[in-house]
Amino acid sequence: MLRRPIAIVAALILFAEACAVVFVNWVLGKVADNQHMSMAGLDPDAISTGAWVAGALFGVFLAACGIVLLLIGVRDRAPGRFARIAVIVCAVVHGVLGALTVGLVGWPAFAYLMVVLALLVHVLLAYVKERPEPEPKDGGAPDGAPAAA
Repeated sequence: MLRRPIAIVAALILFAEACAVVFVNWVLGKVADNQHMSMAGLDPDAISTGAWVAGALFGVFLAACGIVLLLIGVRDRAPGRFARIAVIVCAVVHGVLGALTVGLVGWPAFAYLMVVLALLVHVLLAYVKERPEPEPKDGGAPDGAPAAA
């Protein structure tokens, strides 16, 4: 089955994306700092620091989701509750960013984000925890068929 390689590929893509986000926000922070940009009277140092902090936080989040996906792929086990929530949040973020990038960046960026979203959703659906069927309490058949008398 392809669920292990897809989880590992999704993890590697998220690692690369984390590095790219950190780099882009670092460049934006440097540009804002060098140009002494100010918005609505906000200090230019606050803008550059905000760009660096936002890039670092988003990069850490993407790297953490990448680690979760790598562990899922290597162990070939369904993720726990916290890991599943992290991957769901990552998928939602990619969906929202994909919707925003159509107008701001263009269709290639949208296609990239939708491919990452598809990989994340595939991992979530491929590693579904199967719940054990409850045992009948009255000694009847497990299918809901009437019990033999």
